[in-house]
Amino acid sequence: MRGINRFLLISLLMGSLACKQEAPKSKAINLADMDATINPAKDFDNYANGGWKKRFPIPDEKSRFGTFDLLADTGDVQVKTLIAEIASKKQESGTIGQKIADFYNTGMDTVRIEANGLTPVQPLFDQISAIKSKEDVMKVVSDFHSKGISPMFSFFSGADRKNSEMCVAYLYQGGLGMPDRDYYMKDDERSKGIQAAYLVHLQKMDMLTGTNEATAKSNATVVYNLEKRLAAASMTKLEMRDPQKTYHKMNIEGLQKISNEINWAAHFQSIGLQNPGDFIVGQPDFVTELSKMLKEISVDDWKLYLKWQVLNELSPYLSSAFEKQNFDFYGKTLSGQLVQRPRWKRVQGATSNALSEAIGQMYVQKYFPAEAKNRMVELVSNLRVSLGERIKQLAWMSDATKAKAIEKLDAITVKIGYPDKWRDYSALEVSTDSYAADALRSNIFDFKYMIGKINKPVDRTEWMMPPQMVNAYYNPTVNEVVFPAAILQPPFFFKDGDDAVNYGAIGVVIGHEMTHGFDDQGRQFDKVGNLTDWWTADDAKKFGEHTRILANQFSNFTVLDSMKANGDLCLGENIADLGGLNISFNALKKVLKGNEPTIDGFTPDQRFFLSYGHVWAQNIRDKEIVRRTKDDVHSLGRFRVLGPLRNLPEFYKAFGVKEGDYMYLQLADRALIW
Repeated sequence: MRGINRFLLISLLMGSLACKQEAPKSKAINLADMDATINPAKDFDNYANGGWKKRFPIPDEKSRFGTFDLLADTGDVQVKTLIAEIASKKQESGTIGQKIADFYNTGMDTVRIEANGLTPVQPLFDQISAIKSKEDVMKVVSDFHSKGISPMFSFFSGADRKNSEMCVAYLYQGGLGMPDRDYYMKDDERSKGIQAAYLVHLQKMDMLTGTNEATAKSNATVVYNLEKRLAAASMTKLEMRDPQKTYHKMNIEGLQKISNEINWAAHFQSIGLQNPGDFIVGQPDFVTELSKMLKEISVDDWKLYLKWQVLNELSPYLSSAFEKQNFDFYGKTLSGQLVQRPRWKRVQGATSNALSEAIGQMYVQKYFPAEAKNRMVELVSNLRVSLGERIKQLAWMSDATKAKAIEKLDAITVKIGYPDKWRDYSALEVSTDSYAADALRSNIFDFKYMIGKINKPVDRTEWMMPPQMVNAYYNPTVNEVVFPAAILQPPFFFKDGDDAVNYGAIGVVIGHEMTHGFDDQGRQFDKVGNLTDWWTADDAKKFGEHTRILANQFSNFTVLDSMKANGDLCLGENIADLGGLNISFNALKKVLKGNEPTIDGFTPDQRFFLSYGHVWAQNIRDKEIVRRTKDDVHSLGRFRVLGPLRNLPEFYKAFGVKEGDYMYLQLADRALIW
């Protein structure tokens, strides 16, 4: 749920249900979701969610299915209604309607896509074929970056972490075809299997362009070895969680010194950034190695790598053979999906990505009532007060640090539902010539928009997620929490619902995002979003001791066979879950009068915890468990239920948890952070 900049945001929760599945009726606590045969003190996840898990098996097109995904499916249908109405009518040229209709209809025209074959990407292949020198390699790399294809490294804009009022350029490691450097570097049996499958995937994709089998196999090895060298020079995900380690301010002269084989001035000029000024290099060692690679690796090998980069980026927009092969590796092999999502969902997702806020504006007009926003404002206000109270009561924190923490809390900006101003899409060209061409034009439009922010004041009104996304985020460099409209629906938010249920679901989400400002990463940013140390040394030490308890708890969870969770990788999210629970429960106690009746036999406290548990109801495939344990900073749904609750005495009291129960931890083993 965290968002630091829009080009690093991941995890758009899109998908669909099996053909006969339907979203449950809007009922706060649905007894059918539960499994009353299970003792809540032994396994609260399956007690709260056992019935739901049985009623909602994973659809073949998905690698996991949870309440987030179920709500995202509802959003898919809502957006489909909007787009279908637009796409079925003749639209005036240049209007938003025309752009949405043409993008969607062109993507749905499979006859033309098949007939086009590789024609849409042939100009890119021609650029690669014309490469004669290392200088030519970099010219093509620069041009591809401006088209949304990112070979060698990643480039994006964002607030300067140590001068948060200004937007600067960021240069980061990248250029890999697999999700992370560890996919190349690990040598366990699972990793070896994925590496072998990736080599086959590289070969098959090349063969689809007309390359013979033997040559394609050789080419695949070249590309794989090149990427493995990039991976070896990359920081781990865990290392990258430290914002200080990825902050190295430089100018062109400084960058040139550590990577003299690359003409950086020419690169920046080529992408349309005439004067980049000072910018942030995330991993200087990676850039130095990249420079060595440019010198040592042949031009022909770089050409093979660049061809693969084009195919990997654009295969979802090409003929079915490319789409299916892309899915075979990234969907089946990595995540365990059995079939692709229906085409309308894939095309709708691409259309929504290209015109996200334009579609979002229509979405909120139709589906987001004003009273929902008003109730959220009240909830957020109560949660802010609650967090302030908890900060003031912390026994382990000094008064000096508490005062700074309260200042930061008071300064948090809250955005609910949708932006106050909408993005202008008038410069985006959409045509009916080809689906891939529309995707490239959208990439170019977004890239120009991104670099247009560099060396200008940060626009604090901008959103990093569209309203139709089922998610939320905290942005440390702006010190803001953001809740898009789509998440403000059951089972997360009932605008006329029971307080206990709302505080257990959306209340915890609000508290979760607020706590991100005080997790192991967010706590390093001050009230205006600057990366600066506002803690006393003793308080920082105590914070580390308390969070180490939580990290160790999660590292002891077995996720599959002998595979353990990574409590350090997921620490920030787990701190936020625990904090969100404490903050929201404390806020609920302030709004309850004390004479509330039981509902379906459950007290308000029990309804709070049941509602929280239901947020993380989830079925998940084994391959997706492995992938997310390696890649995701979020714990698996089951452990987001079990893990935090074992630290809460209020939960123990609500469900009679006692020593000897699985849900019980000795007092010394519990984590108290916020």
